[in-house]
Amino acid sequence: MTGFNNFFKSAFTVDNVIFGFDEGDLKVLLIKRGEDPYEGKWALPGYFVYPNEDLDSAAVRVLKELTGLTDVYLEQVKTFGTVNRHPFGRVITIAYFSLVKINRYKLQPASIALKAKWHSISEVKQLAFDHKEILDSCFERLKWVVRTRPVGFELLPPKFTLTELQHLYEAILETDLDKRNFRKKILSMDLLVDLDELQEGVAHRPAKLYQFDREKYEKFLSEGFSFELKESKKKEVKKEPATNS
Repeated sequence: MTGFNNFFKSAFTVDNVIFGFDEGDLKVLLIKRGEDPYEGKWALPGYFVYPNEDLDSAAVRVLKELTGLTDVYLEQVKTFGTVNRHPFGRVITIAYFSLVKINRYKLQPASIALKAKWHSISEVKQLAFDHKEILDSCFERLKWVVRTRPVGFELLPPKFTLTELQHLYEAILETDLDKRNFRKKILSMDLLVDLDELQEGVAHRPAKLYQFDREKYEKFLSEGFSFELKESKKKEVKKEPATNS
């Protein structure tokens, strides 16, 4: 057995990438660390796996301990094992991700988390450890997921407009989508229920409200689909011909 000693000197962690959508903005949940290394820095909600627990259980436990979030479906995305990714020694981390409705959860930071806060994806530039790389990898995963399952069910409020749904897709795919094509595509899927209701308390002309058909949504999840969308055409700006002065 002594010949295997070096193989049992690695630690394992789990890191959770929790995406939410709020007021037209795609966000990720981060914690401010209260211990070394990287004390006071923003990071993903993650920590060490106990020797007597499996990875999925550890991910659920860590998320609850650091942020207060419970009953969150977590999906494994990727393993990160660069030799020097942790200052204290060899640490291999397993990244999980999830999509949640922000307004359904109340953040309660504890343990090593001084704070827990939603951050706009576009504003996250640097994180502790290699967490920015982990976030980027999960974001790419989300871009793939949005084309294979109707993620709006997990990110939008129960009632929403087609414009809000389009803004969600645009935030994830980081591009402007053709409005006419998007609406034609999404309505042709017969996945939405027209509630015969209009927005209330808005300054502009109220839009129609929809919700997802849960039964059909579950069918889409099991069978999968391809949701290819056309980007909006950019108007070309014609330049005036140069003239000699």
